[in-house]
Amino acid sequence: MLSSLPLRTIAIAGLVGELLFEAYAWLVSPLVFGVTLEPANLVTALFKMYLGVQLPYPVAFVIHVGIGIVGFGLAVWCLHRLTKLPLVAAGVVSGFVLWFVAQGFLAQLVGRDFMMGFGAYTQSSFFAHVGMAAVMGLIMALLTRSKPAVTQA
Repeated sequence: MLSSLPLRTIAIAGLVGELLFEAYAWLVSPLVFGVTLEPANLVTALFKMYLGVQLPYPVAFVIHVGIGIVGFGLAVWCLHRLTKLPLVAAGVVSGFVLWFVAQGFLAQLVGRDFMMGFGAYTQSSFFAHVGMAAVMGLIMALLTRSKPAVTQA
């Protein structure tokens, strides 16, 4: 599998998806759902509760962005390789799973209700995670399309 792991493609798709996630979180979500998504707060809480380390918000933000670019990109690619789902479908499924992990598991680790009560934050987070991972799958699909053979005259 390592020989078929296109690191550059995963990094580009991860970066584009994460940038769109952040744009949605800060610009669209407040208008549509009335909440700004700030997953760096979850990172900060996890570090404080389980490692006793108080991370500054900018550091937690960079950690979340790094996880989004590398971790989510790898999740989409690996699900695609394991299931043979088309890349965009693998993105949708990965986004759903990652959303559930964030809202249904990690948030509970820091004392929040299951799925944070299915309120506006959780609903907006669903669109952010699924949309981001689907875009990652789309970018991967576009970047890995077969190149037409060059014919020599």
